[in-house]
Amino acid sequence: MHSHYYHGPYGYPYLPAPYHEQFYSRHPYPNYYPNYQSYYDFRQPVRGQATWTEGGAVTQCGIAWSNNQYMTAAVGSNSPYQCGQAIKVRNVTNGRVVIVTVVDKVPNYPAIKINLHRKAFEALGANLDMGIINVDIIPSPELEEEKWGKYLLEIIQAAYPNYNVTDYSTVSKNQVNGGRIREVYKFVMESPQETINIQGAVVYNPNTDRINSINFKEV
Repeated sequence: MHSHYYHGPYGYPYLPAPYHEQFYSRHPYPNYYPNYQSYYDFRQPVRGQATWTEGGAVTQCGIAWSNNQYMTAAVGSNSPYQCGQAIKVRNVTNGRVVIVTVVDKVPNYPAIKINLHRKAFEALGANLDMGIINVDIIPSPELEEEKWGKYLLEIIQAAYPNYNVTDYSTVSKNQVNGGRIREVYKFVMESPQETINIQGAVVYNPNTDRINSINFKEV
Protein backbone atom coordinates (compact mmCIF):
# COMPACT_ATOMS: atom_id res chain seq x y z
CA MET A 1 0.00 0.00 0.00
CA HIS A 2 1.40 3.35 -1.02
CA SER A 3 0.37 6.68 0.46
CA HIS A 4 1.02 10.17 -0.82
CA TYR A 5 0.55 13.05 1.60
CA TYR A 6 0.22 16.71 0.69
CA HIS A 7 -0.20 19.20 3.49
CA GLY A 8 -1.71 22.68 3.15
CA PRO A 9 -2.26 25.46 3.13
CA TYR A 10 1.13 26.39 1.75
CA GLY A 11 0.45 25.98 -1.96
CA TYR A 12 0.69 23.01 -4.24
CA PRO A 13 3.64 23.26 -6.63
CA TYR A 14 2.75 19.96 -8.32
CA LEU A 15 -0.55 21.39 -9.51
CA PRO A 16 -1.02 22.94 -12.97
CA ALA A 17 -0.49 26.68 -12.69
CA PRO A 18 -4.15 27.84 -12.68
CA TYR A 19 -4.98 25.72 -9.63
CA HIS A 20 -2.09 27.08 -7.59
CA GLU A 21 -3.92 30.37 -7.40
CA GLN A 22 -7.52 29.18 -7.49
CA PHE A 23 -7.25 26.25 -5.11
CA TYR A 24 -9.18 27.83 -2.26
CA SER A 25 -11.90 29.54 -4.26
CA ARG A 26 -15.39 28.19 -3.76
CA HIS A 27 -15.95 27.68 -7.50
CA PRO A 28 -12.78 27.39 -9.55
CA TYR A 29 -14.17 28.68 -12.84
CA PRO A 30 -16.00 31.91 -13.73
CA ASN A 31 -19.71 31.32 -14.24
CA TYR A 32 -19.22 27.75 -13.11
CA TYR A 33 -22.94 27.27 -12.54
CA PRO A 34 -24.59 29.57 -15.09
CA ASN A 35 -27.48 27.14 -15.56
CA TYR A 36 -27.30 25.14 -12.37
CA GLN A 37 -30.48 23.18 -13.04
CA SER A 38 -29.81 22.38 -16.68
CA TYR A 39 -27.52 19.39 -16.37
CA TYR A 40 -29.64 17.82 -13.65
CA ASP A 41 -32.22 17.29 -16.38
CA PHE A 42 -29.70 15.31 -18.43
CA ARG A 43 -28.54 12.59 -16.07
CA GLN A 44 -29.29 9.76 -18.48
CA PRO A 45 -26.63 8.55 -20.91
CA VAL A 46 -26.89 10.01 -24.39
CA ARG A 47 -25.81 7.86 -27.34
CA GLY A 48 -23.69 10.05 -29.53
CA GLN A 49 -20.38 10.33 -31.32
CA ALA A 50 -16.91 11.49 -30.35
CA THR A 51 -14.32 13.09 -32.59
CA TRP A 52 -10.82 14.22 -31.63
CA THR A 53 -8.74 17.37 -31.74
CA GLU A 54 -5.28 18.55 -30.76
CA GLY A 55 -6.96 21.47 -28.98
CA GLY A 56 -5.90 25.09 -29.20
CA ALA A 57 -4.42 27.92 -27.21
CA VAL A 58 -7.67 29.81 -26.56
CA THR A 59 -10.98 28.31 -25.44
CA GLN A 60 -14.44 29.77 -24.88
CA CYS A 61 -14.30 28.54 -21.29
CA GLY A 62 -10.90 30.01 -20.48
CA ILE A 63 -9.72 26.54 -19.41
CA ALA A 64 -6.65 25.07 -21.11
CA TRP A 65 -6.85 21.88 -23.13
CA SER A 66 -3.95 20.63 -21.00
CA ASN A 67 -6.20 20.61 -17.90
CA ASN A 68 -6.59 17.18 -16.24
CA GLN A 69 -3.67 15.74 -18.19
CA TYR A 70 -5.51 16.51 -21.44
CA MET A 71 -8.61 14.58 -20.40
CA THR A 72 -10.64 17.44 -21.89
CA ALA A 73 -13.35 18.05 -24.46
CA ALA A 74 -15.37 20.61 -26.38
CA VAL A 75 -19.15 20.53 -26.67
CA GLY A 76 -21.73 22.47 -28.63
CA SER A 77 -22.59 25.95 -27.36
CA ASN A 78 -26.26 24.88 -27.15
CA SER A 79 -25.56 21.61 -25.34
CA PRO A 80 -26.65 21.13 -21.70
CA TYR A 81 -23.04 20.76 -20.53
CA GLN A 82 -21.29 23.70 -18.92
CA CYS A 83 -17.73 24.96 -18.84
CA GLY A 84 -15.76 23.04 -16.22
CA GLN A 85 -18.31 20.23 -15.99
CA ALA A 86 -17.10 16.65 -15.67
CA ILE A 87 -18.52 14.19 -18.22
CA LYS A 88 -18.06 10.44 -18.49
CA VAL A 89 -17.57 9.22 -22.05
CA ARG A 90 -17.89 5.47 -22.75
CA ASN A 91 -16.64 3.85 -25.93
CA VAL A 92 -19.59 1.74 -27.10
CA THR A 93 -17.28 -0.73 -28.87
CA ASN A 94 -15.03 -1.75 -25.99
CA GLY A 95 -16.71 -0.32 -22.87
CA ARG A 96 -13.74 1.85 -21.88
CA VAL A 97 -14.59 5.05 -20.00
CA VAL A 98 -12.81 8.36 -19.42
CA ILE A 99 -13.89 11.33 -17.32
CA VAL A 100 -13.25 14.56 -19.20
CA THR A 101 -13.64 18.24 -18.33
CA VAL A 102 -15.50 20.59 -20.69
CA VAL A 103 -12.99 23.26 -21.72
CA ASP A 104 -14.49 24.68 -24.91
CA LYS A 105 -17.87 25.39 -26.50
CA VAL A 106 -18.34 25.34 -30.26
CA PRO A 107 -21.15 27.13 -32.15
CA ASN A 108 -23.39 25.00 -34.36
CA TYR A 109 -21.97 21.74 -32.99
CA PRO A 110 -24.54 18.94 -32.45
CA ALA A 111 -25.56 18.33 -28.84
CA ILE A 112 -25.00 14.59 -29.23
CA LYS A 113 -21.38 15.02 -30.32
CA ILE A 114 -18.31 15.62 -28.17
CA ASN A 115 -14.89 16.65 -29.45
CA LEU A 116 -12.26 14.99 -27.27
CA HIS A 117 -8.63 15.92 -26.95
CA ARG A 118 -6.52 13.38 -28.85
CA LYS A 119 -5.18 11.89 -25.59
CA ALA A 120 -8.71 11.30 -24.25
CA PHE A 121 -9.75 9.74 -27.58
CA GLU A 122 -6.75 7.39 -27.38
CA ALA A 123 -7.53 6.63 -23.72
CA LEU A 124 -10.84 5.19 -24.92
CA GLY A 125 -8.85 2.64 -26.91
CA ALA A 126 -9.81 4.28 -30.20
CA ASN A 127 -7.56 4.48 -33.23
CA LEU A 128 -6.99 8.07 -34.35
CA ASP A 129 -7.40 6.97 -37.97
CA MET A 130 -11.05 6.20 -37.24
CA GLY A 131 -11.68 9.90 -36.65
CA ILE A 132 -15.09 9.31 -35.07
CA ILE A 133 -16.48 6.67 -32.69
CA ASN A 134 -19.84 5.86 -31.14
CA VAL A 135 -20.01 6.76 -27.46
CA ASP A 136 -22.35 7.12 -24.52
CA ILE A 137 -22.11 10.62 -23.03
CA ILE A 138 -22.90 10.53 -19.32
CA PRO A 139 -23.07 13.72 -17.23
CA SER A 140 -21.55 13.18 -13.80
CA PRO A 141 -23.72 15.32 -11.49
CA GLU A 142 -22.51 13.51 -8.39
CA LEU A 143 -19.04 14.86 -9.13
CA GLU A 144 -20.34 18.39 -9.73
CA GLU A 145 -22.10 18.32 -6.38
CA GLU A 146 -18.86 17.46 -4.61
CA LYS A 147 -16.48 20.40 -4.90
CA TRP A 148 -13.62 18.71 -3.07
CA GLY A 149 -14.10 15.49 -5.01
CA LYS A 150 -13.56 17.45 -8.19
CA TYR A 151 -10.39 18.99 -6.80
CA LEU A 152 -9.09 15.56 -5.82
CA LEU A 153 -9.87 14.28 -9.31
CA GLU A 154 -7.75 17.02 -10.84
CA ILE A 155 -4.87 16.40 -8.45
CA ILE A 156 -4.98 12.64 -9.01
CA GLN A 157 -4.86 13.13 -12.77
CA ALA A 158 -1.64 15.09 -12.27
CA ALA A 159 -0.20 12.71 -9.66
CA TYR A 160 -0.80 9.59 -11.79
CA PRO A 161 -0.04 10.79 -15.33
CA ASN A 162 0.03 7.29 -16.84
CA TYR A 163 -3.47 6.43 -15.59
CA ASN A 164 -6.95 7.59 -16.55
CA VAL A 165 -9.78 7.97 -14.04
CA THR A 166 -12.61 5.72 -15.22
CA ASP A 167 -14.97 5.90 -12.24
CA TYR A 168 -15.55 7.88 -9.09
CA SER A 169 -17.57 7.53 -5.88
CA THR A 170 -18.05 9.22 -2.52
CA VAL A 171 -16.94 7.05 0.40
CA SER A 172 -17.69 9.16 3.47
CA LYS A 173 -18.03 12.60 5.04
CA ASN A 174 -17.59 13.24 8.71
CA GLN A 175 -16.60 15.90 11.22
CA VAL A 176 -13.17 15.67 12.86
CA ASN A 177 -11.34 17.69 15.52
CA GLY A 178 -11.93 21.42 15.70
CA GLY A 179 -15.05 21.41 13.54
CA ARG A 180 -13.12 20.39 10.44
CA ILE A 181 -14.67 18.14 7.81
CA ARG A 182 -13.04 15.05 6.30
CA GLU A 183 -14.32 13.87 2.94
CA VAL A 184 -13.16 10.61 1.37
CA TYR A 185 -13.54 9.58 -2.28
CA LYS A 186 -12.56 6.55 -4.32
CA PHE A 187 -11.23 6.74 -7.86
CA VAL A 188 -10.80 3.83 -10.26
CA MET A 189 -7.66 4.35 -12.34
CA GLU A 190 -6.71 2.46 -15.48
CA SER A 191 -3.48 2.18 -17.43
CA PRO A 192 -2.86 -0.10 -20.41
CA GLN A 193 -1.37 -2.61 -17.95
CA GLU A 194 -3.56 -2.50 -14.85
CA THR A 195 -6.51 -1.12 -12.92
CA ILE A 196 -5.94 0.38 -9.46
CA ASN A 197 -8.22 1.94 -6.84
CA ILE A 198 -7.07 5.16 -5.22
CA GLN A 199 -8.71 6.53 -2.08
CA GLY A 200 -8.34 10.28 -1.64
CA ALA A 201 -9.18 12.24 1.50
CA VAL A 202 -9.31 15.97 2.15
CA VAL A 203 -9.64 17.67 5.57
CA TYR A 204 -10.77 21.29 5.49
CA ASN A 205 -12.30 24.07 7.56
CA PRO A 206 -15.89 24.54 6.29
CA ASN A 207 -15.98 28.14 7.51
CA THR A 208 -12.98 29.28 5.50
CA ASP A 209 -12.68 26.51 2.84
CA ARG A 210 -9.00 26.25 3.75
CA ILE A 211 -7.44 22.82 3.38
CA ASN A 212 -5.61 21.24 6.31
CA SER A 213 -4.43 18.10 4.52
CA ILE A 214 -4.87 15.91 1.47
CA ASN A 215 -3.74 12.32 1.14
CA PHE A 216 -4.06 9.47 -1.35
CA LYS A 217 -3.51 5.76 -0.94
CA GLU A 218 -3.95 2.69 -3.07
CA VAL A 219 -6.66 0.42 -1.69
